[in-house]
Amino acid sequence: MRGKDAAATYHQDSAHGGSPVGMVVSLYDTILRDFRRAQAALDAGLVETRVFELNHALDVIGHLEGVLDHKRGGEAARRLEGFYRITRGMIVAVNAEPSRTSIDGLIELYAPVRQAWQEVELKLQSNTPQVGALPESSGSPVSPASAAKANEGARELVAAGTPDTGEAPQKKWSA
Repeated sequence: MRGKDAAATYHQDSAHGGSPVGMVVSLYDTILRDFRRAQAALDAGLVETRVFELNHALDVIGHLEGVLDHKRGGEAARRLEGFYRITRGMIVAVNAEPSRTSIDGLIELYAPVRQAWQEVELKLQSNTPQVGALPESSGSPVSPASAAKANEGARELVAAGTPDTGEAPQKKWSA
């Protein structure tokens, strides 16, 4: 049995030197693992296990939503919040009327977003100055161009299915 909740996992990873973006990737891995376990439980007819796994995914999604920084995250944070809200509803629907197709759909939604976060992490790691190297003049190891690209990528990933409220996007986005 997994006795740890999403926040405990996040804090444990942080204590072991995980980057904030790496921790987000880890939480997406947990969600995808929960979906796959729910799928296996559905196939095996294990109702309690399926419900447990889907509810755990809901807990992790709730944590991800809770740590969104709307002030610095701007448009990307708003769209991620919409993505989480919509997929939470889908998970509740799968709990009520379970089907392999529905769980596959959730996996298909979360896998590319997880991949995008991993690409952002790799990009940030490749832009991290080496020991003895001077940081960029902005004080950030991420160039403005790569930050803009990461922001645009996050916007594109979660744009589908989220309403546009017409709010002006904030200047910068951060994990």
